Amino acid sequence: YLIKYIKSKLPTREKSYSTLFVESMTEQDDRNQQPHDSNNREQQNVSHDDESQDTVEESSSCSALDSLIDAMTDELHIHDDEEEEEEEDDEGSPSLATIARWMKEGACSKVVILSGAGVSVSAGIPDFRTPGTGLYDNLQKYNLPFPEAVFDVSFYRRNPVPFLSLAKEIWPGMAHEPTLTHSFVRLLDEKGLLLRNYTQNIDGLEVLAGVTPKKVVECHGNFRSASCIECQSPYDGELCKTEFLTKDYPPRCSFCKKKGLIKPDIVFFGEGLPDLFFKHVRGDLSACDLLIVMGTSLMVQPVSNIPDMVGSHCPRLLLNRERVGNFQPKCESNHRDVFEPGDCDDSVLKLCRLAGWEDELLAYHASAKLDYDKNDNADGAIGQDHSTNVTRSTRCSQK
Repeated sequence: YLIKYIKSKLPTREKSYSTLFVESMTEQDDRNQQPHDSNNREQQNVSHDDESQDTVEESSSCSALDSLIDAMTDELHIHDDEEEEEEEDDEGSPSLATIARWMKEGACSKVVILSGAGVSVSAGIPDFRTPGTGLYDNLQKYNLPFPEAVFDVSFYRRNPVPFLSLAKEIWPGMAHEPTLTHSFVRLLDEKGLLLRNYTQNIDGLEVLAGVTPKKVVECHGNFRSASCIECQSPYDGELCKTEFLTKDYPPRCSFCKKKGLIKPDIVFFGEGLPDLFFKHVRGDLSACDLLIVMGTSLMVQPVSNIPDMVGSHCPRLLLNRERVGNFQPKCESNHRDVFEPGDCDDSVLKLCRLAGWEDELLAYHASAKLDYDKNDNADGAIGQDHSTNVTRSTRCSQK
């Protein structure tokens, strides 16, 4: 089994490690085999020879195996004392180094990422709920009855100007670049490890970073397409962008009798999540072998339920400023939860450094800064069709 493993994992050489192993064993046997002077002498020393031969064979086998193991660890770059020390904490729970090793070795090859506003903070886009700096704490200039009204479809129907003004500030591709965390998602995608990225954000930075659009489920929609809030007739996304950024009032629908207002296809409170969210979420979470949750308060349903929907043995990594949800990394019985506190960018950089992917991460991040125009027309991310049967919950917002 050892030889089969070596043949499958190591590159072809003039002499394979399996061949070297057999030759090494044969040489040891030849050196340790003594000539026989006579049958009498052999019989006299039979008991001692048997005992010493057993010892020699055991010693030679161990020596050959030790050499083979050293060669394997050097070739596979798995001999890292520092990583081995960090791999598990005192209670035997997994650590960030454990997650890095699992990803590097391909043990986790169907990674699902759940990301929130925290992954875009370093791009200059505020999150929603951080006291003092969050978006909801800085909307006083719009004279809203309550902060969440800016994303409420009933309020938009009565007064769309506050959202129009906000949209001018946060429209993707105008002033904000993908962060290091968005480039991490692309890195996993490029390595074939990303099953899906469920993002609660409406900034579209995942697609701008180069993540395959079909791998991104924009749970709360995007700015790339638009539609009427009354009849849901589609409206040209580029035309919507132009009118939102250059005019003082949103365009109206030319198809329905109500002449409904046009808005980008981001999900407001009171609207349904995309149909494809429900089409993919159960299958993805059933197949998931690693869940990474990043930069979210897990306060908006139904997306906040995702961490509870993976299998009971699926590893879960939380990269966040504070512990949220039911992550229990310090529980005595924990065998799957890892919590890395801090900013998302710092955490993904540390994770990639442990996996030996730091240079690749930084290269992808540099390329994401080059040209927004190439990505302005990037369509196709999951999240453009809407369902009417499940809506974003306002329970936590009202709290």
